[in-house]
Amino acid sequence: MGAESPNQLTTAAGAVFLSYASQDALAAQRICASLRSAGIEVWFDQSELRGGDAWDQSIRKQIKSCALFLPIISKHTHERAEGYFRLEWKLAVDRSHLIMTNKAFLVPVVIDETPDDDENVPDKFREVQWTRLGAGETPPEFVRRIRQLLSGEAGLAPTVARKPPTVASGKHSRLKPAWLGVTVVLAAVAAYFLVEKPWIAKSTPLAKPAAPAETPVGFAPPPHSIAVLPFVNMSGDKEQEYFSDGVSEELINALSHIASLHVIARTSSFSFKGQQVEIGTIARKLNVAAILEGSIRRDRDKVRITVQLINTLNGFHIWSEDYDRDLKHMLSLQTEIATTVARELRARLLGDEATKIQSGGTKNPAAYDAYLRAEQLFPIADSETQWRSVAATFDEAINLDPDYAAAYAGRAVALIDILVATGSAEIRQTLRDRAQMSAKQAVALAPGYGYGHSALGFVRALGFFDFQGAAPEVERAIALDPGNARIQQFYATFNHWLGHAERAIAAQQLAVRLDPRSYRIRFNLALILHDARRYSEAQAALADAEAIKPEGKDIPVLRAEIMNALGRSDDARRFCGAATAMPEGDRHECLALAMHALGDLDAAERELAALRHMEGDARAFDYAGIYVQWGRTKDALTWLAVAERLRDPDLLDLRVSWRLDPLRNEPVFQALERRMNWPP
Repeated sequence: MGAESPNQLTTAAGAVFLSYASQDALAAQRICASLRSAGIEVWFDQSELRGGDAWDQSIRKQIKSCALFLPIISKHTHERAEGYFRLEWKLAVDRSHLIMTNKAFLVPVVIDETPDDDENVPDKFREVQWTRLGAGETPPEFVRRIRQLLSGEAGLAPTVARKPPTVASGKHSRLKPAWLGVTVVLAAVAAYFLVEKPWIAKSTPLAKPAAPAETPVGFAPPPHSIAVLPFVNMSGDKEQEYFSDGVSEELINALSHIASLHVIARTSSFSFKGQQVEIGTIARKLNVAAILEGSIRRDRDKVRITVQLINTLNGFHIWSEDYDRDLKHMLSLQTEIATTVARELRARLLGDEATKIQSGGTKNPAAYDAYLRAEQLFPIADSETQWRSVAATFDEAINLDPDYAAAYAGRAVALIDILVATGSAEIRQTLRDRAQMSAKQAVALAPGYGYGHSALGFVRALGFFDFQGAAPEVERAIALDPGNARIQQFYATFNHWLGHAERAIAAQQLAVRLDPRSYRIRFNLALILHDARRYSEAQAALADAEAIKPEGKDIPVLRAEIMNALGRSDDARRFCGAATAMPEGDRHECLALAMHALGDLDAAERELAALRHMEGDARAFDYAGIYVQWGRTKDALTWLAVAERLRDPDLLDLRVSWRLDPLRNEPVFQALERRMNWPP
């Protein structure tokens, strides 16, 4: 899986070619990000090119000219008898025969406990020492080693030695991270300063922690990871809570723009709000090496912010500061804090990174205030009425500042959520037009704002079924801001709609890592796994989502769907009949499928009639899926035609729905697929 993307198939001296199986995309992303954060050029294909002359020519060209070839070895490469990575491996081995023996070219990396003598890797790979990077976590020592190999300063000796086989068990245990216990760092460059020059870390005055503790056994968070906890509202006014929460969230957004940092998303960071939980416990649950916390006291137009950065490995304060500002200076203050955090941890900002640390794109305090209120409503909205409230609050921000890119992007997404929630085709048309206008405005105002591009892709795909137009926006968003959990989630969802299951799963798993306490992100992983027919994994992911939000109404719906997909019709009948928490329409749908499969055709018809009475034509796609499973192909195709006429948003599941599998060879169905104009 080498190369970068179809529009970036170039070659350059000194580049590293990263080759991996598609199942290892998440680990490959981590290695790629660490190398790139140190200024190393990496050829890394996230587009999953699938064969053809262009693919073959570009891969051959890049392997022929790259300076180092890094094959990622794992249980997946061991198990897969075929795969494009195997062609890449062969090409690299062929080239290695032409390179003098004392020059480094092959640098095998193993990301799990695959044994050193794995018979399914080329002999040439076993002739050189492997480097073990568990799950792709990349220590600074490895980054420096790659730099040395590229510069010719180092020979073939490894940086991170392999653990010898354990004779007693016959298995390999993961190599204990060499950086465990080292002072926290937020990027590979930061680790260099702290490992090579420990006096730098000591030069910062340290406040005595409330209860310093030894590093917990087994706690080895990524060295460049940080969580921003919700700042404490010290204003004495509960109504000001949105302001302190909003400032915390904007700091999360600001830090996430720094390519070398792994920043936990808002949902997870805020999950501990109002709880008396020790910093060490939070750090372990979020798996982060640093925590930023603080408090805000607002008195009219005056704001006092206290901020402190904590090393979670030893409990010490790395840095703390107090700020007194006028409210009108709040936006620049957030940029100042985010930049200071990076500087204090010696994180190198790639390019002019400071220019990317923007707090929301407005200089108007009142507009910013409205934006924060909208963002506070965003995570909890789950109905048409609530989404309208979110959109109206973004409208307020835009009215106060017509050049507020973030507010336009937020409004676009809110309008599409209203579209999904409403059953009126006429209202949907108005909403999609307004949403597209808002998203285009966000991109026009701030071309470098990743979420604006994501919003435009979201609108084009879900609102207009314009996948060709959505694809470049989705790719641009992920390139600009890969550390944003929302952007990763939409990237996963978009690829899920296209039927790119492995790419969707890898992106969604990264979104989970960025926001591990988010119910919506956990649930979306379960949904994608279900549609990939990986039902046992979907059930495990659904249990994780349920642990976060037991009352989630989507949980019994997906659980019942899995039962019906697996043919456990009797279980589905009993479950749906007793699931009072399940929305009534979804219960009728579940029972219509289960009863028919059990042979009670009259009961199945009654359930479908009840569903149609409730929903009218709004669930045309669902009716089609039911009729397919009932063996009534003509009725199914009729309802798919209704869904197409109404532009039913559920048509986005056309490629992945298990219910429609019996239709896929039908000419009428295939014609509908062509009209959807899916990209490759």
